[in-house]
Amino acid sequence: MKNIFKVVFVIIGTLIGAGFASGQEIYIFFFSHGIKGLIGIIISSSLMGIVIYQSLKIIKTEEINTYKEFLDYILKNNKFPKITKIINFIINTFILVTFFIMIAGFGAYFEQELGIYSILGSCLLAIFCFILFMTSTKGIVKINEILIPILISFLGILGILIIPQIPWNNIENYIIEINYSNYILNAILYTSYNSILLIPVLITLKNYLKNKKQNFCISTITATITIILSIIIFIILIKVDVDITKLEMPAVYVISNMFSILKYGYGFVILSSIFTTAISLGNSFLNNISKNKEQYIKIAIIITSISILVSKVGFSNLVNILYPFFGYLGFVQILKIIATKV
Repeated sequence: MKNIFKVVFVIIGTLIGAGFASGQEIYIFFFSHGIKGLIGIIISSSLMGIVIYQSLKIIKTEEINTYKEFLDYILKNNKFPKITKIINFIINTFILVTFFIMIAGFGAYFEQELGIYSILGSCLLAIFCFILFMTSTKGIVKINEILIPILISFLGILGILIIPQIPWNNIENYIIEINYSNYILNAILYTSYNSILLIPVLITLKNYLKNKKQNFCISTITATITIILSIIIFIILIKVDVDITKLEMPAVYVISNMFSILKYGYGFVILSSIFTTAISLGNSFLNNISKNKEQYIKIAIIITSISILVSKVGFSNLVNILYPFFGYLGFVQILKIIATKV
């Protein structure tokens, strides 16, 4: 059971990135669809559970070690082998860019909320990431084991505090649909781009898995926690009293206004979510492209150094533009994952 929760915490740590904890992702993919967004959350999280279960089964059964091997397996009947290489390159690029954005987001939060020059915050996270990269997967699992339960607990407390303050009698007046695209499609896209980030992380965790029963427990627990946390963020967004489209971190805005005493506590949640996502993505990228330990260390030095140079890039553009784009790419992937027989 201990190994199950170790894996769950790493998965949740990857899913709850800066965009999620800030409320930006939940707004774009779910809240903007009004009440239907709640259905979208359930669809997306349930689909994510299925993808996690099937992916873990493929990874363990076929002894998958890299994302390329994973793609080769699910696309084994592909008549155009170069397509696999192209997809693998695009996916690695997306993972790396997202890692850079996490470093930048960490620094941006330091400047916005604490008045500390952003590059100092970015340097701090880059150094921490490099140290953890050198400790192998065990160090990354350990940090998630500590931070993610705290993060989940804090969001749970926020949910308990804010639920009594929601005007449930006329709730439809506060959750206004402004996105008239298909909410089910958006829910699938949310799962799709998350699967791109998640699968390389799952590959690094295969040694913690023993059987299909564990896989089922991991996917079920992850889906349940994701539904609960997503709904809590959704409810928090109801209390936004300004034009939500103008806010980069709508959940932070609400908490700062309603629960000023918890402002820095939620800041810890934001920074922790960025931290855990950055180390998970950075490690999965390194494992995917490094051929040996020496190359792993060299690439780790390069990507952490470059991440500081691009630390002025904000993550909101990534959420708004790149995530839906990569969601369509991931859509093909999750179809192949679900359809693959192991």
